[in-house]
Amino acid sequence: MTSAPRPRGMFGFTLIWLGQIVSVLATNMTHFALTIWIFEKTGSATALGLQQVFFITPFLLLSPIAGAMVDRHNRKLMMMVSDLGAGLVTVAFLLLQAAGRLEVWHLYVGAVIAGLGNCFQWPAYSAAITTMVSKEQYGRANGMMSLVEMGPGVLAPLLAGALLPLIGLTGVMTVDVVTFLVAIAALLVVHIPQPPASEEGRRAAQGSLLQDAAYGFRYIFRRPSLLGLQLTFFFGNLFSGIAMTVLAPMLLSRTGNDEGALGLALSAGAVGGVVGGVLMSAWGGFKRRVHGVLLGWVWSGLFGLVLVGLGRDLTAWAVFMFVGALPFAVVNGSNQAIWQAKVAPDVQGRVFAARRLIAWLTNPISPIIGGVLADYVLGPALNQGGPLTGAFSWLVGTGPGAGMALLMIGCGVLAALVGAGGYFVPAIRYAESRLPDHDAAAPVPAAARESGVVAD
Repeated sequence: MTSAPRPRGMFGFTLIWLGQIVSVLATNMTHFALTIWIFEKTGSATALGLQQVFFITPFLLLSPIAGAMVDRHNRKLMMMVSDLGAGLVTVAFLLLQAAGRLEVWHLYVGAVIAGLGNCFQWPAYSAAITTMVSKEQYGRANGMMSLVEMGPGVLAPLLAGALLPLIGLTGVMTVDVVTFLVAIAALLVVHIPQPPASEEGRRAAQGSLLQDAAYGFRYIFRRPSLLGLQLTFFFGNLFSGIAMTVLAPMLLSRTGNDEGALGLALSAGAVGGVVGGVLMSAWGGFKRRVHGVLLGWVWSGLFGLVLVGLGRDLTAWAVFMFVGALPFAVVNGSNQAIWQAKVAPDVQGRVFAARRLIAWLTNPISPIIGGVLADYVLGPALNQGGPLTGAFSWLVGTGPGAGMALLMIGCGVLAALVGAGGYFVPAIRYAESRLPDHDAAAPVPAAARESGVVAD
């Protein structure tokens, strides 16, 4: 008697996607509740930023090794490791909170552990898409994955805000733990094929684990177009990361710690991200995907950061966050589709881990920069009688939150310039024509690749 075949292909991917949607919704609820808990306990933007620092630092340091392990081992197992890591951290927080012993420093320790588990998630899930769905479906599948990132944010702040008075932080985290089990169950029932061996992969597999970890960087640095794309994200993430560090404290400061206003504004941004994700899932993105990357950065910098910083009330913040979040799925989905088409599947774990490290290298420092500038430089400078009130009070006002608003505006302008600047770099602008697809029938001669010989 034969067992029933496991779900596979786009259907199997959709089952995994549904499990992730449910799990990430609950995780975002926990994150929202803990953000308010930390700010109410400390009143510090720096304290909020430090949690991100403790999460992202181990994530970045160990990502190359995790990427090599994703390529060497079963990818379903690697995906489960990432989910289990996050789930165990939430269980620990739940037990501490139930015992009345939860402290801010516990969240920092938990962020380190969660970051270690998350090392495996992105390269494993990204590489799994390549083997589960056809190349024509990359844009749609990546659009669906963007909904995992943005979709739960629509309901999470509202649900968390509504549930916190009823079940408290302990109850919210209990829901989070249960949904991790749902995500794991979806992974268990789906067939996730291992990638076929390529010549590139066979050459790369001849070294040690550390050599495998370094391989992703060598691969990228030998291809200026791929490096240029990631440097676009490096600088864009630097400026947007500084701005997003102060978003929640800015809104709380300007509304008298109104949790409902913060939840509505964040939900509006998440709705914009969902709408963009739905459009990307149905549309698939620009034919030349690099336009989705560069134009998206310009749009999000101007509308998602500059106009939010200029806003003075909940209506303005909600509208601008909605509009500013629309291109998120287009930016990430377009970039992801380029890499999935160009990099052989059996080396994507290593290459994608290196790629993420390059793009996120600023993440440990941008929260510190944002928190310090908000708390100790721009905040005091735009208080009543501060040295910058004469120059900028007409733009952002004065008092609580004004310095953070000015910081968001400046970062938004710089992020938009990063996207526009990519059009002046041929290696970035023509990345898709200069790099062959990994499954191209006739490989481009090595002398022509990335040398400028290939016609733009």
